[in-house]
Amino acid sequence: MFLELMQRYNNMKKRYLIIWFALVIALASCRKYVEIEQLSVRTLKYTSDYRNTMNNNTVLEGTFSYPILSGDDTEITDATRQNTLGDILSNVYTWAPKYTSEIQNDGDWDRQYKTIYVCNEVLQGVLDAKDGTDAERQKIYAEALVHRAYAYLVLVNMYGKQYNSATAATDLGVPLLTTPNLYTKLNRASVAEVYTQILKDLRISVSRLPAIADFNVRPSKVSTYAVFSKTYLNMRDFNNAALYADSALALQNGLLDLKAYENAPGTIPVRLINPEIIFSKIANVVYPAISVSNDLLNSLGTTDLRYKLFTDLRSRFGGQFSTSFTGRASCRYLINEFVINNGPTVPEMMLIKAECLARAGNTTDAMTLVNNLRIKRFTTANYIPLTATNANDALRIVVEEKRREFFGTGMRWFDQKRLNLDSDFAVTKNRNFKGTNYTLQPNSNGYLYPIGDKYIILNPELEQNPR
Repeated sequence: MFLELMQRYNNMKKRYLIIWFALVIALASCRKYVEIEQLSVRTLKYTSDYRNTMNNNTVLEGTFSYPILSGDDTEITDATRQNTLGDILSNVYTWAPKYTSEIQNDGDWDRQYKTIYVCNEVLQGVLDAKDGTDAERQKIYAEALVHRAYAYLVLVNMYGKQYNSATAATDLGVPLLTTPNLYTKLNRASVAEVYTQILKDLRISVSRLPAIADFNVRPSKVSTYAVFSKTYLNMRDFNNAALYADSALALQNGLLDLKAYENAPGTIPVRLINPEIIFSKIANVVYPAISVSNDLLNSLGTTDLRYKLFTDLRSRFGGQFSTSFTGRASCRYLINEFVINNGPTVPEMMLIKAECLARAGNTTDAMTLVNNLRIKRFTTANYIPLTATNANDALRIVVEEKRREFFGTGMRWFDQKRLNLDSDFAVTKNRNFKGTNYTLQPNSNGYLYPIGDKYIILNPELEQNPR
């Protein structure tokens, strides 16, 4: 079954290469914010052209990488590793005022706007394609909407302020592009406008999609529900976040029992056949052996199978660390595939639902969801169910469990930023890098990724974030 899936996947990738080469040629556009060209070799005409374009997972599956370094589940203390981190990544790690120079690209920004451009090309023409069935055209149209919505959800939460209903209408979000016109002005839409577009895209798409996709790299109803849930969670609309998490879990609720892989980590299913992955999205870059922070390691404990399977000592990673390194680093990407998955999953939906239940005062059901997940992360003999004394305690447990479940993926950064609006979680973060101390205050402008100077020089209307 696996070999058959991989063969189909490889064939699918080959079919879109010619179309994609004609569609996008990097580093040559007149509007450099997305590093792409308009169509110049072949015009998309047939439904199969659009289908092949939407099969381009090399572009559409990518999300972000910088948040892996920003979040407090990462702690790089080894001097050799610090010295080899590079200028951009060092800036990201220390929450610097600027990340890139006037001649450097921001890889996370480029990737998401490239995705948006491709989706806009498809949305502009697929419904008028010359062949195929209307159902297939509508499905491709819906897939493009979901990919675009997810790209904007990533962008607005990296470069815009955290959604706050009191200020979202005036807080700067990101440029909101809904056509493939590369000559449009790049004024930043408000955070509220970006979220409105995300929800609009998702609402239009859902009725046109199958319940479950044939490949989890393609959008479906379940992945749309999952993105809805993540969006509403960031908007602090916990009722809708819970409802959509329920809708996603009603369609997909498979969990890996890590006990089955304790002695054979190489048999953990790859992402295309992993029952936990609802919508496959992967980090743009896999940083080698990112050190896990000591407080997270203490939170995991040595009996947690996530500690045993997804972290390891220096010896696992060869010569990337000096001999003085004594901690552990994330090795998620060494499990079968050289990728880090950070898209919506079954565990994420369970923990979103648990957080919403805790916030609503339903301590018992929140803890039931947490324990239903955790029992799959321990050997049976080692597992002791967690209990909460009250709703606030349950919320704390959910937040800590989410950090343990997704360390090394970059997802923690977004929770840090979001949870700054809760006084119990608004904590000052500190780092020492190359002998200098760095501080990140709750709700500070350090939680806003700076817009690359290169893009502002080329597009002066693109306003910089305050620093």
